[in-house]
Amino acid sequence: MLSFPCTLACSQTCSRILGLSLGTAALFAAGANMALLFPNWDVTYLLRGLVGRHAMLGTGLWGGGLMVFAGLLSSGLALLGALICFVTSGVALKDGPFCMFDVSSFNQTQAWKYGYPFEDLHSSNYLYDRSLWNSVCLEPSKAVFWHVAFFSTLLCVSLLQLLLVVVHVINSFLGLFCSLCEK
Repeated sequence: MLSFPCTLACSQTCSRILGLSLGTAALFAAGANMALLFPNWDVTYLLRGLVGRHAMLGTGLWGGGLMVFAGLLSSGLALLGALICFVTSGVALKDGPFCMFDVSSFNQTQAWKYGYPFEDLHSSNYLYDRSLWNSVCLEPSKAVFWHVAFFSTLLCVSLLQLLLVVVHVINSFLGLFCSLCEK
């Protein structure tokens, strides 16, 4: 059985590793959200207001990024930030990208508009039907790929953050308990 000093040292080492891991994951989340604001690295979509609501919420920046950094000081805040980023990313993947699409296939009038073409598409799931990726969204090019790649990144990073924060909380309690027992 491990002695209390050994357990405390392991707890402190684990805390350092978890803190570094959470900080790195926060940077990845913030970076992925920044990329979502600039489809194909083009600033004109953001300037013209043609970026989807899920990306504009910036949950990767403030939820998975800033709140997780701040949450290193407060685990509850980190858990909340990672959870918000996870839920928003999942909803974004369900709704699909914000892009220009031809509405004539939906209402028989020749018109293009910006919106969420996959949101009301109940017959198939765009995530599994790659033939829709380049045929539905007309602008920005590769909008579906961009959307899926970065919101999937946010989903995975925020899930990792959730797991790390839970381990961090457990580790903190063990460290506190062990340090109280040692005294």
